[in-house]
Amino acid sequence: MACFSLYYSKNIVKHSTKSLGLDKKNLKEKIGWIKKYYVNIKRKCKKVPTVLIKRLGEHVGEEVFIQGWLYNLRSSGKISFLIVRDGTGLVQGVLVKKEVSDELVSLVGSLTQESSIIMRGIVREEARSVGGYEIQVTGVELVNIAEEYPITHKEHGVEFLADRRHLWLRTPRQNAVMRIRSEIEHAIREFFYQRDFVLADAPIITPAACEGTTTLFELDYHGDKAFLSQSGQLYSEAAAMALGRIYCFGPTFRAEKSKTRRHLMEFWMVEAEMAYFDINDNIKVQEEMVYYVIQRVLERCKQELKTLERDLTKLEKITLPFPRISYTEAVEILNKAGEEFTWGDDFGAPHETIISNYFDAPVFVHRYPTAIKAFYMKPDPENKDVVLGADLLAPEGYGEIIGGGQRIDDLKLLEQRIAEHNLPPEAFDWYLDLRRYGSVPHSGFGMGIERAVAWICGLDHIRETIPFPRMLHKMYP
Repeated sequence: MACFSLYYSKNIVKHSTKSLGLDKKNLKEKIGWIKKYYVNIKRKCKKVPTVLIKRLGEHVGEEVFIQGWLYNLRSSGKISFLIVRDGTGLVQGVLVKKEVSDELVSLVGSLTQESSIIMRGIVREEARSVGGYEIQVTGVELVNIAEEYPITHKEHGVEFLADRRHLWLRTPRQNAVMRIRSEIEHAIREFFYQRDFVLADAPIITPAACEGTTTLFELDYHGDKAFLSQSGQLYSEAAAMALGRIYCFGPTFRAEKSKTRRHLMEFWMVEAEMAYFDINDNIKVQEEMVYYVIQRVLERCKQELKTLERDLTKLEKITLPFPRISYTEAVEILNKAGEEFTWGDDFGAPHETIISNYFDAPVFVHRYPTAIKAFYMKPDPENKDVVLGADLLAPEGYGEIIGGGQRIDDLKLLEQRIAEHNLPPEAFDWYLDLRRYGSVPHSGFGMGIERAVAWICGLDHIRETIPFPRMLHKMYP
């Protein structure tokens, strides 16, 4: 029906009932009919917007389209309830059967879980419904009828779900984790942008190892040996000498044969390098970044955290500055806890848990033994047996989420350390150039995104922190 305008005002009542052939009662009824018809025509003629479920609060009382998938369907006699998801949330559509056509009732009754549909209806506030709103359904368009869906609303085992990760992502819990991950990454980028850092991406294919070759994926690069990057740090140091303060954000690879809940073969890391920064400057940037991320997630991911049933008090009570203890003090904590731990050994996951449980916030452990740290770590001028490095341990047993430190800026010492670690000097000649031409004190760090996500979300296993995890003996799908 073509759209048109109706002029309606008090002028209509000036016409005599005689000329219209109506008495006063009939005239009032006719006016009421005209008003109702005009409203219906106006509604039909108005362009109905397609909106996201997360934006329904902006359209209360309006008719809208929701493009999504049927998450669940139940019927209660004269009413059908459609739970629809669109990636931004869930909403309940209420279909009153007597108010719609038999064809629409039949169509809705035939829908299967995860069928793709376009639902039309009026937005209403409803505190009892998921998300606080619901749709009074006026129409449903079927886009695709789904086959029998393998992930039903009953409990499924982790292996079953992991083999169907491409579908598991559709569930509310996994959706919430991915949205929080996205917010974390967005917050990190904004944090650096606000502080005049430049994004300088590092290569994924490298000719040399950053921290030794035992945990590297090796590949043939047109006849030459190459590796998948385990860190962009060395290249980031070069970029920092050009740009001052930089960060890189990308995938890293570790061929470590570990099956713990904290390890992935492929993960994403944000790494920062800063010229003229010492260890204390470095630590300050790290804690400010982590705190910024926490506040951002608490502010913008309330619904997602609620879906995950995260204990928010453990995040809300975190304040700046974070606690700082030396490696030696950490060893004392372990010994007091009954652990037989020798100074000079590296911490394992159980040790990190014991240490972090002494604090309500992330804790920096600084000045590790030189012998257990990477070749580029600068020794403490006051004690050559330890380096000017620090790891940040997350609370609640989530372990190390950041590793960082001040880099060696002396050419002779760096050459010596490369030799001590039995690394091929020719592969690092370009890296040594950074000390030959305008060397300065500089520092940096790297944070594994997945471990940070696991902690902030309160997850039991790191496999849920990334869309498609790559774990030992598992890379499908």
